[in-house]
Amino acid sequence: MSSPAENSLDQLQTRWFGTTEYGAALELQRSILDRRKSNEISDSLLLLEHPHVVTLGRRADDSHLVTARDELQNAGVAIFETDRGGEATYHGPGQLIGYPIIDVRVAKLGPVTYVRMLEQSIIETLNEYGIDAHLVEGETGVWVDGVPDEKRDPERNPQGKKIAAIGVRISGGVTMHGFALNVSTDLSYFRHIIPCGMPDLPFTSIELESGEPAEVQQTAGLIAEKLAANLERHLVWTESPELSV
Repeated sequence: MSSPAENSLDQLQTRWFGTTEYGAALELQRSILDRRKSNEISDSLLLLEHPHVVTLGRRADDSHLVTARDELQNAGVAIFETDRGGEATYHGPGQLIGYPIIDVRVAKLGPVTYVRMLEQSIIETLNEYGIDAHLVEGETGVWVDGVPDEKRDPERNPQGKKIAAIGVRISGGVTMHGFALNVSTDLSYFRHIIPCGMPDLPFTSIELESGEPAEVQQTAGLIAEKLAANLERHLVWTESPELSV
C-alpha cells in the first residue's frame, strides 16, 4: 500500500503561519523534516514573519554582532545560534520568511541548483512588483541596483543593495531553513550585525524599491506560486498545523 506522500509527490503543502517566534518555527521545521524524511508527508512550505531576532549561521560568532548580546536582548531582539549555512542575519516584522521542507532527491535538485531555484523564485516575485533583481556570482541571495551576475570581490561589498537572504541546511536529502525577503522591513535593525559577513552592506525592501505599500501575506502568496511552479508542484494551501496530507 502506498504512503500518503507517494500519492502526492506533485503537491507543495503550504501554510501561512503569521507572526511566529523563531524557536517555535525551528521546532516545527524539525518535526516536518522528520516526517518528510520518513515519507509521511509531501514537500511543504512554511510562510511567516518573525518577531525581532538575530540568527547566527554555522560561519558566524559574536564577532558578527556590532551590538552586544545583552544590549540586543534588552532591546527585545532575540539571538539564536542555528545550523543553517551562512553568517549573521536579522529577521523581524515586515520581512517574509519562507521555510521549504523539500526532498531535493525527488525534485532532482542538487544543493546549488536548489538555492538557485529559490533565488529565481524570489526574482520572479520581485518582477511582479516591477522590481528588477539579480544575483552576485559567489554569493547567495538576491540584489537590486547593482551589476547582474557581478563576480564577488573579497575586497569590497557587491554593488547595489541586498533585498533577500538565503541560508539552508540539507539533511538526509531534505531541506530546512530557507529565505528572508524584505517587504516592509525596518532596515535599521541590520546595523546591529555584520550581515552575511559584509560590513556596511546596504539593504532595501519591496516598499522602498516599488514606492508603494506592500503586504507580507500577499507577497507570501506570490512567492508560493513561483516556488510551486519552479518545483513543478501543485500548490495546496492548508490550515493543518502539521501540514498533513
